[in-house]
Amino acid sequence: MEGGACLCRSRCGEVGIMELLSVEQMQTADRLTIAGGTPGFTLMRAAGRAVADAAAALTPAGPVAVVCGGGNNGGDGFVAAVDLVARGREVTVVLVGRREALKGDAALAAQDWKGQVLPAVPASLGHPAVIVDALFGAGLDREVKGKARAMIEAINASGAAVLAVDLPSGINGTTGEVMGVAVQATRTVTFFRRKTGHLLLPGRIYCGEIDVADIGIPDSVLDDIKPSAFENAPALWRDAFPVPQVEGHKYGRGHAVVVSGDLAATGAARLAARAALRAGAGLVTVASPTGALAVNAAALTAVMVRAVDTPAQLADLLADKRLNACVIGPGAGVGERTRDLVLAVLQSGCAAVLDADALTSFADRPDLLFDAVKRDGAGAVVLTPHAGEFGRLFSSLSGTDAPHSKLERTRLAARESGAVVLLKGADTVVAAPDGRASIAANAPPWLATAGAGDVLAGIIGGMLAQRVSAFEAASTGVWMHGEAAWEFGPGLIAEDLSEALPAVFRDLYGELGVGY
Repeated sequence: MEGGACLCRSRCGEVGIMELLSVEQMQTADRLTIAGGTPGFTLMRAAGRAVADAAAALTPAGPVAVVCGGGNNGGDGFVAAVDLVARGREVTVVLVGRREALKGDAALAAQDWKGQVLPAVPASLGHPAVIVDALFGAGLDREVKGKARAMIEAINASGAAVLAVDLPSGINGTTGEVMGVAVQATRTVTFFRRKTGHLLLPGRIYCGEIDVADIGIPDSVLDDIKPSAFENAPALWRDAFPVPQVEGHKYGRGHAVVVSGDLAATGAARLAARAALRAGAGLVTVASPTGALAVNAAALTAVMVRAVDTPAQLADLLADKRLNACVIGPGAGVGERTRDLVLAVLQSGCAAVLDADALTSFADRPDLLFDAVKRDGAGAVVLTPHAGEFGRLFSSLSGTDAPHSKLERTRLAARESGAVVLLKGADTVVAAPDGRASIAANAPPWLATAGAGDVLAGIIGGMLAQRVSAFEAASTGVWMHGEAAWEFGPGLIAEDLSEALPAVFRDLYGELGVGY
Protein backbone atom coordinates (compact mmCIF):
# COMPACT_ATOMS: atom_id res chain seq x y z
CA MET A 1 0.00 0.00 0.00
CA GLU A 2 1.36 3.45 -0.87
CA GLY A 3 1.06 6.28 1.60
CA GLY A 4 0.19 5.73 5.22
CA ALA A 5 -1.87 6.74 8.18
CA CYS A 6 -2.23 10.40 8.95
CA LEU A 7 -0.60 11.08 12.32
CA CYS A 8 -3.21 13.63 13.32
CA ARG A 9 -4.69 14.03 16.76
CA SER A 10 -8.44 13.63 17.12
CA ARG A 11 -9.55 16.35 19.54
CA CYS A 12 -13.33 16.53 19.44
CA GLY A 13 -14.39 17.69 22.89
CA GLU A 14 -15.64 21.03 21.63
CA VAL A 15 -18.17 19.60 19.15
CA GLY A 16 -21.29 17.52 19.41
CA ILE A 17 -21.58 13.77 19.61
CA MET A 18 -20.07 12.21 16.50
CA GLU A 19 -22.54 9.62 15.28
CA LEU A 20 -21.21 7.02 12.89
CA LEU A 21 -23.51 5.45 10.30
CA SER A 22 -23.45 2.16 8.45
CA VAL A 23 -24.00 2.27 4.71
CA GLU A 24 -27.57 1.07 5.23
CA GLN A 25 -28.24 3.84 7.76
CA MET A 26 -26.88 6.45 5.36
CA GLN A 27 -29.14 5.12 2.64
CA THR A 28 -32.04 5.47 5.07
CA ALA A 29 -31.03 9.08 5.78
CA ASP A 30 -31.10 9.82 2.03
CA ARG A 31 -34.46 8.10 1.62
CA LEU A 32 -36.05 9.95 4.55
CA THR A 33 -34.77 13.27 3.26
CA ILE A 34 -36.16 12.65 -0.20
CA ALA A 35 -39.48 11.49 1.28
CA GLY A 36 -39.54 14.75 3.24
CA GLY A 37 -39.58 16.78 0.04
CA THR A 38 -35.92 17.27 -0.96
CA PRO A 39 -35.31 15.84 -4.46
CA GLY A 40 -32.46 13.38 -4.75
CA PHE A 41 -30.85 15.47 -7.47
CA THR A 42 -30.77 18.43 -5.08
CA LEU A 43 -28.75 16.31 -2.66
CA MET A 44 -26.45 15.23 -5.51
CA ARG A 45 -25.87 18.82 -6.57
CA ALA A 46 -24.98 19.79 -3.02
CA ALA A 47 -22.63 16.82 -2.73
CA GLY A 48 -20.95 17.63 -6.03
CA ARG A 49 -20.42 21.26 -5.02
CA ALA A 50 -18.87 20.10 -1.76
CA VAL A 51 -16.52 17.84 -3.73
CA ALA A 52 -15.56 20.73 -5.99
CA ASP A 53 -14.88 22.94 -2.96
CA ALA A 54 -12.66 20.26 -1.44
CA ALA A 55 -10.79 19.63 -4.70
CA ALA A 56 -10.15 23.35 -5.17
CA ALA A 57 -8.88 23.64 -1.60
CA LEU A 58 -6.63 20.60 -2.02
CA THR A 59 -4.92 22.00 -5.13
CA PRO A 60 -5.79 25.64 -5.91
CA ALA A 61 -4.37 25.37 -9.44
CA GLY A 62 -3.65 22.79 -12.11
CA PRO A 63 -5.68 20.24 -14.06
CA VAL A 64 -8.20 17.94 -12.43
CA ALA A 65 -9.10 14.38 -13.41
CA VAL A 66 -12.49 13.13 -12.21
CA VAL A 67 -12.85 9.34 -12.29
CA CYS A 68 -16.54 8.42 -12.19
CA GLY A 69 -18.32 5.15 -11.59
CA GLY A 70 -21.76 4.14 -12.77
CA GLY A 71 -23.71 4.94 -9.59
CA ASN A 72 -24.59 8.03 -7.58
CA ASN A 73 -20.97 8.45 -6.52
CA GLY A 74 -20.18 8.94 -10.20
CA GLY A 75 -23.04 11.44 -10.38
CA ASP A 76 -21.40 13.45 -7.61
CA GLY A 77 -18.25 13.41 -9.72
CA PHE A 78 -20.02 14.76 -12.80
CA VAL A 79 -21.52 17.62 -10.77
CA ALA A 80 -18.09 18.42 -9.34
CA ALA A 81 -16.57 18.41 -12.81
CA VAL A 82 -19.12 20.95 -14.10
CA ASP A 83 -18.56 23.15 -11.06
CA LEU A 84 -14.75 23.02 -11.38
CA VAL A 85 -14.91 24.03 -15.05
CA ALA A 86 -17.06 26.99 -14.03
CA ARG A 87 -14.23 27.99 -11.68
CA GLY A 88 -11.77 28.00 -14.55
CA ARG A 89 -10.10 24.65 -13.93
CA GLU A 90 -9.06 22.28 -16.70
CA VAL A 91 -11.06 19.09 -16.09
CA THR A 92 -10.88 15.59 -17.56
CA VAL A 93 -13.71 13.12 -16.88
CA VAL A 94 -13.02 9.37 -17.02
CA LEU A 95 -15.97 6.98 -16.76
CA VAL A 96 -15.78 3.33 -15.76
CA GLY A 97 -18.76 1.99 -17.69
CA ARG A 98 -20.97 3.35 -20.44
CA ARG A 99 -22.47 6.82 -20.29
CA GLU A 100 -25.78 5.57 -21.72
CA ALA A 101 -26.01 3.03 -18.89
CA LEU A 102 -26.20 5.73 -16.21
CA LYS A 103 -29.58 5.96 -14.48
CA GLY A 104 -31.59 8.31 -12.31
CA ASP A 105 -29.83 11.26 -10.74
CA ALA A 106 -26.43 10.11 -12.02
CA ALA A 107 -27.76 10.28 -15.60
CA LEU A 108 -29.10 13.81 -14.97
CA ALA A 109 -25.72 14.88 -13.62
CA ALA A 110 -23.94 13.46 -16.66
CA GLN A 111 -26.24 15.42 -18.99
CA ASP A 112 -24.91 18.67 -17.55
CA TRP A 113 -21.34 17.73 -18.48
CA LYS A 114 -20.67 19.07 -21.98
CA GLY A 115 -17.09 17.95 -22.25
CA GLN A 116 -15.58 14.72 -23.46
CA VAL A 117 -15.92 11.52 -21.41
CA LEU A 118 -12.79 9.40 -21.69
CA PRO A 119 -12.65 5.61 -21.45
CA ALA A 120 -11.44 3.91 -18.29
CA VAL A 121 -7.83 3.25 -19.16
CA PRO A 122 -4.89 4.46 -17.07
CA ALA A 123 -3.60 6.71 -19.87
CA SER A 124 -6.84 8.74 -19.69
CA LEU A 125 -5.76 10.20 -16.35
CA GLY A 126 -3.04 12.30 -17.97
CA HIS A 127 -0.94 14.26 -15.51
CA PRO A 128 -3.39 16.06 -13.20
CA ALA A 129 -2.64 18.04 -10.07
CA VAL A 130 -5.55 16.33 -8.33
CA ILE A 131 -7.65 13.26 -9.02
CA VAL A 132 -11.23 13.10 -7.78
CA ASP A 133 -12.08 9.49 -6.96
CA ALA A 134 -15.82 9.15 -7.62
CA LEU A 135 -15.81 5.47 -8.52
CA PHE A 136 -17.63 3.57 -5.79
CA GLY A 137 -18.09 5.49 -2.55
CA ALA A 138 -19.21 3.75 0.63
CA GLY A 139 -21.59 1.14 -0.73
CA LEU A 140 -19.06 -1.31 -2.19
CA ASP A 141 -19.53 -4.88 -0.94
CA ARG A 142 -17.71 -6.95 -3.57
CA GLU A 143 -14.12 -7.39 -4.67
CA VAL A 144 -12.90 -4.79 -7.15
CA LYS A 145 -11.92 -6.31 -10.49
CA GLY A 146 -11.39 -5.47 -14.15
CA LYS A 147 -11.29 -1.86 -15.36
CA ALA A 148 -12.17 -0.46 -11.96
CA ARG A 149 -9.20 -2.23 -10.37
CA ALA A 150 -6.88 -1.00 -13.10
CA MET A 151 -8.07 2.58 -12.58
CA ILE A 152 -7.57 2.39 -8.81
CA GLU A 153 -4.04 1.08 -9.33
CA ALA A 154 -3.39 3.88 -11.82
CA ILE A 155 -4.71 6.50 -9.39
CA ASN A 156 -2.39 5.22 -6.67
CA ALA A 157 0.58 5.21 -9.03
CA SER A 158 -0.10 8.71 -10.40
CA GLY A 159 1.68 10.76 -7.76
CA ALA A 160 -1.19 13.26 -7.79
CA ALA A 161 -3.14 14.43 -4.77
CA VAL A 162 -6.32 12.35 -4.48
CA LEU A 163 -9.70 13.47 -3.18
CA ALA A 164 -12.06 10.57 -2.42
CA VAL A 165 -15.80 11.12 -2.68
CA ASP A 166 -17.59 9.70 0.36
CA LEU A 167 -14.98 6.95 0.92
CA PRO A 168 -11.89 5.84 -0.99
CA SER A 169 -13.02 3.45 -3.71
CA GLY A 170 -12.36 -0.13 -2.70
CA ILE A 171 -13.16 0.37 0.99
CA ASN A 172 -16.30 -1.17 2.47
CA GLY A 173 -18.08 1.72 4.17
CA THR A 174 -19.46 -0.39 7.02
CA THR A 175 -16.56 -2.70 7.86
CA GLY A 176 -13.52 -0.72 6.70
CA GLU A 177 -12.30 -3.74 4.69
CA VAL A 178 -10.24 -3.40 1.53
CA MET A 179 -12.19 -5.13 -1.21
CA GLY A 180 -9.16 -6.37 -3.11
CA VAL A 181 -7.61 -2.97 -3.81
CA ALA A 182 -8.40 0.57 -2.66
CA VAL A 183 -7.59 4.17 -3.47
CA GLN A 184 -5.07 5.79 -1.15
CA ALA A 185 -6.62 9.22 -0.70
CA THR A 186 -4.98 12.43 0.37
CA ARG A 187 -8.32 13.69 1.62
CA THR A 188 -11.88 12.38 1.76
CA VAL A 189 -15.09 14.38 1.69
CA THR A 190 -18.15 12.58 3.01
CA PHE A 191 -21.72 13.70 3.60
CA PHE A 192 -23.94 14.24 6.65
CA ARG A 193 -22.09 11.85 8.97
CA ARG A 194 -19.00 9.68 8.75
CA LYS A 195 -19.44 5.98 8.14
CA THR A 196 -18.04 3.32 10.44
CA GLY A 197 -15.62 2.37 7.66
CA HIS A 198 -13.98 5.79 7.99
CA LEU A 199 -12.71 4.86 11.47
CA LEU A 200 -12.29 1.08 11.38
CA LEU A 201 -8.99 -0.27 10.09
CA PRO A 202 -7.71 -0.64 7.53
CA GLY A 203 -10.20 1.78 5.96
CA ARG A 204 -9.12 4.72 8.08
CA ILE A 205 -5.55 4.71 6.81
CA TYR A 206 -6.78 5.05 3.21
CA CYS A 207 -8.91 8.15 3.88
CA GLY A 208 -6.37 10.84 4.68
CA GLU A 209 -7.99 13.85 6.33
CA ILE A 210 -11.79 13.55 6.41
CA ASP A 211 -14.22 16.43 5.84
CA VAL A 212 -17.94 16.06 6.55
CA ALA A 213 -20.09 18.22 4.28
CA ASP A 214 -23.63 19.41 4.95
CA ILE A 215 -25.68 18.63 1.84
CA GLY A 216 -29.13 19.33 3.26
CA ILE A 217 -29.94 16.15 5.15
CA PRO A 218 -31.65 17.28 8.38
CA ASP A 219 -30.43 16.03 11.75
CA SER A 220 -34.01 15.01 12.49
CA VAL A 221 -33.56 11.84 10.41
CA LEU A 222 -31.35 10.53 13.23
CA ASP A 223 -34.48 10.17 15.34
CA ASP A 224 -35.62 7.45 12.94
CA ILE A 225 -32.21 5.92 12.27
CA LYS A 226 -31.20 5.82 15.95
CA PRO A 227 -27.46 5.39 15.42
CA SER A 228 -25.72 3.52 18.22
CA ALA A 229 -22.11 3.77 17.04
CA PHE A 230 -20.06 6.86 17.81
CA GLU A 231 -16.56 8.20 17.52
CA ASN A 232 -14.94 7.92 20.93
CA ALA A 233 -14.51 11.56 21.92
CA PRO A 234 -15.35 13.63 25.03
CA ALA A 235 -18.73 14.72 23.67
CA LEU A 236 -19.85 11.09 23.95
CA TRP A 237 -19.15 10.70 27.68
CA ARG A 238 -18.69 14.21 29.04
CA ASP A 239 -21.89 14.07 31.12
CA ALA A 240 -20.55 10.99 32.93
CA PHE A 241 -17.01 12.29 33.40
CA PRO A 242 -16.12 12.52 37.12
CA VAL A 243 -15.05 16.04 38.05
CA PRO A 244 -13.74 16.43 41.63
CA GLN A 245 -15.75 18.83 43.77
CA VAL A 246 -14.34 21.29 46.27
CA GLU A 247 -16.23 19.62 49.11
CA GLY A 248 -15.23 16.10 48.02
CA HIS A 249 -12.77 13.74 49.68
CA LYS A 250 -10.81 10.66 48.77
CA TYR A 251 -13.39 8.24 50.12
CA GLY A 252 -16.00 9.75 47.85
CA ARG A 253 -13.84 9.00 44.80
CA GLY A 254 -13.84 5.26 45.33
CA HIS A 255 -11.29 2.62 46.25
CA ALA A 256 -9.83 0.43 43.50
CA VAL A 257 -8.15 -2.92 44.07
CA VAL A 258 -5.60 -4.33 41.63
CA VAL A 259 -4.72 -8.01 41.93
CA SER A 260 -1.00 -8.70 41.56
CA GLY A 261 0.76 -11.69 40.06
CA ASP A 262 3.48 -13.62 41.82
CA LEU A 263 7.03 -12.49 42.57
CA ALA A 264 8.22 -12.63 38.95
CA ALA A 265 5.16 -10.86 37.52
CA THR A 266 4.35 -7.87 39.72
CA GLY A 267 5.09 -4.97 37.36
CA ALA A 268 1.87 -5.18 35.38
CA ALA A 269 -0.28 -4.78 38.48
CA ARG A 270 1.76 -1.80 39.64
CA LEU A 271 1.33 -0.13 36.24
CA ALA A 272 -2.44 -0.63 36.53
CA ALA A 273 -2.53 0.55 40.14
CA ARG A 274 -0.69 3.80 39.44
CA ALA A 275 -2.94 4.45 36.44
CA ALA A 276 -6.07 3.92 38.57
CA LEU A 277 -4.77 6.46 41.07
CA ARG A 278 -3.84 8.95 38.35
CA ALA A 279 -7.26 8.47 36.77
CA GLY A 280 -8.89 9.79 39.92
CA ALA A 281 -9.64 6.88 42.25
CA GLY A 282 -9.44 8.16 45.81
CA LEU A 283 -7.54 5.12 47.06
CA VAL A 284 -5.87 2.15 45.41
CA THR A 285 -4.73 -1.12 46.99
CA VAL A 286 -2.65 -3.83 45.38
CA ALA A 287 -3.79 -7.28 46.50
CA SER A 288 -0.47 -9.10 46.51
CA PRO A 289 0.58 -12.71 47.10
CA THR A 290 2.55 -12.88 50.34
CA GLY A 291 5.63 -13.96 48.43
CA ALA A 292 5.55 -10.76 46.38
CA LEU A 293 4.50 -8.45 49.19
CA ALA A 294 7.94 -7.03 49.89
CA VAL A 295 8.62 -6.30 46.21
CA ASN A 296 5.30 -4.54 45.73
CA ALA A 297 5.57 -2.60 48.99
CA ALA A 298 9.09 -1.43 48.17
CA ALA A 299 8.00 -0.14 44.75
CA LEU A 300 4.78 1.60 45.81
CA THR A 301 4.16 4.73 47.85
CA ALA A 302 0.69 6.27 47.50
CA VAL A 303 -0.69 2.87 46.49
CA MET A 304 -1.35 0.56 49.43
CA VAL A 305 -0.49 -3.15 49.58
CA ARG A 306 -2.45 -5.97 51.15
CA ALA A 307 -1.47 -9.65 51.40
CA VAL A 308 -3.96 -11.81 49.48
CA ASP A 309 -3.11 -15.40 48.58
CA THR A 310 -6.43 -17.16 48.03
CA PRO A 311 -9.82 -16.47 46.45
CA ALA A 312 -11.36 -16.57 49.94
CA GLN A 313 -8.99 -13.85 51.14
CA LEU A 314 -9.78 -11.73 48.09
CA ALA A 315 -13.48 -12.20 48.79
CA ASP A 316 -12.93 -11.08 52.37
CA LEU A 317 -11.11 -7.97 51.17
CA LEU A 318 -13.86 -7.07 48.73
CA ALA A 319 -16.56 -7.68 51.32
CA ASP A 320 -15.76 -4.12 52.44
CA LYS A 321 -18.06 -2.26 50.05
CA ARG A 322 -15.89 0.81 50.18
CA LEU A 323 -13.58 -1.16 47.87
CA ASN A 324 -15.83 -0.78 44.86
CA ALA A 325 -13.74 -1.61 41.78
CA CYS A 326 -11.22 -4.32 40.96
CA VAL A 327 -8.72 -4.85 38.14
CA ILE A 328 -7.54 -8.40 37.64
CA GLY A 329 -5.51 -10.07 34.92
CA PRO A 330 -2.29 -8.12 34.31
CA GLY A 331 0.51 -10.51 35.27
CA ALA A 332 -1.93 -12.77 37.10
CA GLY A 333 -0.90 -15.99 35.36
CA VAL A 334 -3.13 -18.33 33.36
CA GLY A 335 -4.84 -21.15 35.18
CA GLU A 336 -7.31 -22.33 37.76
CA ARG A 337 -6.08 -20.02 40.52
CA THR A 338 -6.68 -16.92 38.40
CA ARG A 339 -10.04 -18.29 37.31
CA ASP A 340 -11.08 -18.71 40.94
CA LEU A 341 -9.85 -15.23 41.82
CA VAL A 342 -11.92 -13.77 38.98
CA LEU A 343 -15.03 -15.61 40.18
CA ALA A 344 -14.43 -14.26 43.68
CA VAL A 345 -14.28 -10.73 42.27
CA LEU A 346 -17.49 -11.17 40.30
CA GLN A 347 -19.29 -12.72 43.26
CA SER A 348 -18.35 -9.73 45.41
CA GLY A 349 -20.55 -7.42 43.36
CA CYS A 350 -17.87 -4.77 42.85
CA ALA A 351 -17.22 -3.31 39.41
CA ALA A 352 -14.47 -5.17 37.59
CA VAL A 353 -12.00 -4.88 34.75
CA LEU A 354 -10.92 -8.30 33.46
CA ASP A 355 -7.79 -8.15 31.35
CA ALA A 356 -5.08 -10.40 29.90
CA ASP A 357 -4.65 -13.60 31.95
CA ALA A 358 -8.05 -13.17 33.59
CA LEU A 359 -9.59 -13.71 30.15
CA THR A 360 -7.33 -16.45 28.87
CA SER A 361 -7.94 -18.46 32.06
CA PHE A 362 -11.52 -18.97 30.83
CA ALA A 363 -10.60 -19.94 27.26
CA ASP A 364 -11.86 -23.50 27.78
CA ARG A 365 -14.89 -22.44 29.85
CA PRO A 366 -16.15 -19.06 28.65
CA ASP A 367 -19.66 -20.04 29.73
CA LEU A 368 -18.46 -20.12 33.33
CA LEU A 369 -17.27 -16.54 33.05
CA PHE A 370 -20.33 -15.28 31.21
CA ASP A 371 -22.72 -16.89 33.69
CA ALA A 372 -20.88 -15.18 36.55
CA VAL A 373 -21.02 -11.81 34.76
CA LYS A 374 -24.78 -12.16 34.23
CA ARG A 375 -25.52 -13.39 37.76
CA ASP A 376 -27.93 -11.27 39.80
CA GLY A 377 -25.98 -8.96 42.05
CA ALA A 378 -22.84 -8.90 39.87
CA GLY A 379 -21.29 -5.50 39.37
CA ALA A 380 -20.44 -3.78 36.12
CA VAL A 381 -17.82 -5.71 34.15
CA VAL A 382 -15.45 -4.57 31.40
CA LEU A 383 -13.52 -7.15 29.37
CA THR A 384 -10.41 -5.76 27.66
CA PRO A 385 -9.02 -8.35 25.21
CA HIS A 386 -6.56 -7.83 22.41
CA ALA A 387 -7.22 -9.78 19.21
CA GLY A 388 -5.58 -13.00 20.43
CA GLU A 389 -7.38 -13.00 23.77
CA PHE A 390 -10.65 -12.19 22.00
CA GLY A 391 -10.18 -15.19 19.73
CA ARG A 392 -9.57 -17.51 22.68
CA LEU A 393 -12.58 -16.29 24.64
CA PHE A 394 -15.01 -15.77 21.74
CA SER A 395 -13.95 -18.54 19.38
CA SER A 396 -17.26 -18.51 17.49
CA LEU A 397 -16.64 -14.86 16.56
CA SER A 398 -13.10 -15.38 15.30
CA GLY A 399 -13.32 -18.07 12.60
CA THR A 400 -13.80 -17.78 8.87
CA ASP A 401 -17.57 -17.53 9.32
CA ALA A 402 -17.31 -14.65 11.81
CA PRO A 403 -18.56 -11.15 10.88
CA HIS A 404 -15.95 -9.18 8.96
CA SER A 405 -16.63 -6.01 10.91
CA LYS A 406 -14.67 -5.49 14.11
CA LEU A 407 -17.57 -3.39 15.34
CA GLU A 408 -20.08 -6.19 14.81
CA ARG A 409 -17.82 -8.82 16.40
CA THR A 410 -17.40 -6.67 19.49
CA ARG A 411 -21.12 -6.00 19.74
CA LEU A 412 -21.89 -9.71 19.50
CA ALA A 413 -19.26 -10.47 22.16
CA ALA A 414 -20.83 -7.93 24.52
CA ARG A 415 -24.26 -9.47 23.97
CA GLU A 416 -22.92 -12.99 24.50
CA SER A 417 -20.93 -12.19 27.63
CA GLY A 418 -23.22 -9.66 29.27
CA ALA A 419 -20.22 -7.39 29.80
CA VAL A 420 -18.90 -4.27 28.13
CA VAL A 421 -16.25 -5.53 25.72
CA LEU A 422 -13.25 -3.46 24.67
CA LEU A 423 -11.44 -4.94 21.66
CA LYS A 424 -8.04 -3.30 21.48
CA GLY A 425 -6.20 -1.94 18.49
CA ALA A 426 -5.49 1.33 16.73
CA ASP A 427 -9.25 1.37 16.14
CA THR A 428 -10.27 0.18 19.63
CA VAL A 429 -13.97 -0.65 19.78
CA VAL A 430 -15.97 -0.51 23.00
CA ALA A 431 -19.40 -2.18 22.90
CA ALA A 432 -22.14 -2.58 25.48
CA PRO A 433 -24.68 -5.43 25.58
CA ASP A 434 -27.40 -2.97 24.52
CA GLY A 435 -25.59 -2.31 21.21
CA ARG A 436 -23.99 1.05 21.96
CA ALA A 437 -20.46 1.25 20.65
CA SER A 438 -17.58 3.67 20.35
CA ILE A 439 -14.65 3.57 17.94
CA ALA A 440 -11.40 5.30 18.86
CA ALA A 441 -9.34 7.26 16.36
CA ASN A 442 -6.80 9.03 18.57
CA ALA A 443 -4.17 6.37 19.33
CA PRO A 444 -0.69 7.20 17.98
CA PRO A 445 1.56 4.40 16.67
CA TRP A 446 3.93 4.62 19.63
CA LEU A 447 1.16 3.55 21.99
CA ALA A 448 1.86 -0.03 20.90
CA THR A 449 4.35 -0.78 23.65
CA ALA A 450 4.69 -3.40 26.38
CA GLY A 451 2.54 -2.65 29.42
CA ALA A 452 0.31 -0.07 27.75
CA GLY A 453 -2.68 -2.39 28.11
CA ASP A 454 -2.06 -2.72 31.85
CA VAL A 455 -2.21 1.06 32.14
CA LEU A 456 -5.46 1.13 30.16
CA ALA A 457 -7.00 -1.44 32.50
CA GLY A 458 -5.97 0.72 35.44
CA ILE A 459 -7.45 3.91 33.99
CA ILE A 460 -10.76 2.14 33.44
CA GLY A 461 -10.61 0.72 36.96
CA GLY A 462 -10.07 4.23 38.29
CA MET A 463 -13.14 5.44 36.40
CA LEU A 464 -15.24 2.56 37.70
CA ALA A 465 -14.10 3.35 41.23
CA GLN A 466 -15.52 6.85 40.71
CA ARG A 467 -18.83 5.19 39.83
CA VAL A 468 -18.75 5.87 36.12
CA SER A 469 -20.90 3.32 34.31
CA ALA A 470 -19.05 0.59 32.43
CA PHE A 471 -19.52 1.75 28.83
CA GLU A 472 -18.58 5.33 29.62
CA ALA A 473 -15.69 4.23 31.86
CA ALA A 474 -14.21 2.05 29.12
CA SER A 475 -14.71 4.67 26.40
CA THR A 476 -13.24 7.40 28.60
CA GLY A 477 -10.27 5.21 29.47
CA VAL A 478 -9.52 4.43 25.83
CA TRP A 479 -9.62 8.10 24.82
CA MET A 480 -7.49 9.28 27.73
CA HIS A 481 -5.01 6.47 27.08
CA GLY A 482 -4.55 7.69 23.51
CA GLU A 483 -4.32 11.34 24.55
CA ALA A 484 -1.68 10.54 27.17
CA ALA A 485 0.40 8.85 24.48
CA TRP A 486 0.09 11.91 22.25
CA GLU A 487 1.00 14.13 25.19
CA PHE A 488 4.25 12.27 25.82
CA GLY A 489 5.14 11.66 22.17
CA PRO A 490 7.48 9.20 20.44
CA GLY A 491 9.76 7.19 22.68
CA LEU A 492 6.86 6.43 25.03
CA ILE A 493 7.06 3.47 27.39
CA ALA A 494 4.19 2.28 29.56
CA GLU A 495 5.47 4.02 32.70
CA ASP A 496 5.13 7.39 30.94
CA LEU A 497 1.40 7.10 30.35
CA SER A 498 0.24 7.70 33.91
CA GLU A 499 2.60 10.66 34.24
CA ALA A 500 1.09 12.26 31.14
CA LEU A 501 -2.47 11.98 32.46
CA PRO A 502 -2.44 15.25 34.48
CA ALA A 503 -1.87 17.25 31.29
CA VAL A 504 -4.73 15.36 29.63
CA PHE A 505 -6.97 16.21 32.58
CA ARG A 506 -6.05 19.89 32.37
CA ASP A 507 -6.90 20.06 28.68
CA LEU A 508 -10.12 18.13 29.20
CA TYR A 509 -11.19 20.31 32.12
CA GLY A 510 -10.64 23.33 29.88
CA GLU A 511 -12.87 21.85 27.19
CA LEU A 512 -15.51 21.00 29.79
CA GLY A 513 -15.37 24.49 31.24
CA VAL A 514 -14.16 23.33 34.64
CA GLY A 515 -12.36 26.07 36.54
CA TYR A 516 -9.06 24.50 37.64
